Amino acid sequence: MSDKTKLTIIFLIFLSVAVLSFLFLFTNDIAVLNPKGMIATKQRSLLVISTFLMLLVVLPVFVMTFVIAWRYRASNKKARYEPNWDYSLLAESVWWGVPCLIIVALGIVNWKACHELDPFRPIAAKEKQMTIQVIALDWKWLFLYPEQKIATVNYVQFPEQTPIHFEITADAPMNSFWIPQLGGQIYAMAGMRSELHLIADEPGSYRGSSANISGEGFSGMTFTAKATSQEEFDRWVELARGSKSVLSVAAYHELAEPSEYNPVEVYRWDEEDLFDQIMMQYMEMGSDASK
Repeated sequence: MSDKTKLTIIFLIFLSVAVLSFLFLFTNDIAVLNPKGMIATKQRSLLVISTFLMLLVVLPVFVMTFVIAWRYRASNKKARYEPNWDYSLLAESVWWGVPCLIIVALGIVNWKACHELDPFRPIAAKEKQMTIQVIALDWKWLFLYPEQKIATVNYVQFPEQTPIHFEITADAPMNSFWIPQLGGQIYAMAGMRSELHLIADEPGSYRGSSANISGEGFSGMTFTAKATSQEEFDRWVELARGSKSVLSVAAYHELAEPSEYNPVEVYRWDEEDLFDQIMMQYMEMGSDASK
């Protein structure tokens, strides 16, 4: 087999791997690459732009590795032997200048995105913002609707095209709240209030999960986030208000006990300051310990 044939085979293998990788990424339903909300769409764009900018450095390195190894192999008698060559202004400019320009471009793109996609920043939209309070428990998610006076476990529903303001805390070890098709994750920590603003551009059921390993029941700590029309959401709220289960303080403490793979539950809810009580109990514990 000639050298040209070998080089052609290596190139075709490399090209095939690259093509198959791209086909896998764009034909499989990878949540972060299939956004259903404005925030997730912008985050995908940032991910793609950053990846391609970095590939401008990575791909030439891989190509040059194969080219140099092939050109200067022991059997190639045509390669020039230059033992005294130690400096090239052009080469130095390329391998220092191009990465520096890419780093500057990455810095500008990410600086702008960090401000634009700040999770604490409200989303401007025609519809009125809705607040949902989220409590990470062992090993389930509790959602409180302050305006609708209902609560749910491992299920959250909201209208499409409506900005959702999630207030997030934990009554368990630190966790992470994540709906990949709507936006990035944010941590849930005991005694602290995190915020996350998301919006769904279209109706659908989206998988939510914990993005932080938190113990034995972590694998079952998932939930469904469902975006519907406003009319369907209103009907669901009315049905939820008719639930026989009531989320009292006593019922909450029972629910907060560690459990795995919890089914969806719906409650009527009358304790308006339950979220603050859960969060502040750790503040009180901290103040007692400091005395």
